[in-house]
Amino acid sequence: MRYTSEHKAQTRQQLLSAAARALRREGPERLGVAAVMAEVGLTHGGFYAHFSSKEELIAAAIDEIIEERIGIFSARYESMEPSEALARYIDSYLSYKHVEKVETGCPIPALAADAPRLSSLPRERFAIGIERLRKSVANLFERLGHDKKLAIELATSLLAELAGAVSMARAADSTKNARDVCDLTRATLRKRFGLAERATFDARAKTGSLPSVQG
Repeated sequence: MRYTSEHKAQTRQQLLSAAARALRREGPERLGVAAVMAEVGLTHGGFYAHFSSKEELIAAAIDEIIEERIGIFSARYESMEPSEALARYIDSYLSYKHVEKVETGCPIPALAADAPRLSSLPRERFAIGIERLRKSVANLFERLGHDKKLAIELATSLLAELAGAVSMARAADSTKNARDVCDLTRATLRKRFGLAERATFDARAKTGSLPSVQG
């Protein structure tokens, strides 16, 4: 029984990981339960041993995405000096790597357009997830000396601009135009928050590459 319980938990985690990628890549309407099951080597019939419905799977996958992103944010930025953390977060979010990797990136630009059409459970989980991400970013502004109210306001504005820029870049008709959206937004945000440009991005024009990091 111990093995069976652990095996079921491992299988559920594999399903959640696969569903989290598919949800960002394909959106909730096109996410196929059979395809997710097949990705982890199971038949469609085994789905109901783990989830009662596609709606529950989507809600759980959203939770999985948020936990993943919060974990990455904490590991990458919380030990840094706050101005450096904010600069690196902006650079990372607006890297072309993040634009390209829809299935592993921030859920806001990937799912926001679909949110109004989500059923109540996954929509609630998405709203809760955005709030958690917003508070993580707000913590950087608090550490910079802003009071809690202003920190939340700044984090909300920053996330909205970052997610909007990535959405625009993904919709661009060429790689150049997509990169321009990211570069212009990055420069504007760095100026707005008093953050100097890093040499990594100044050198991109010479190397044609960006750091392989994601929001």
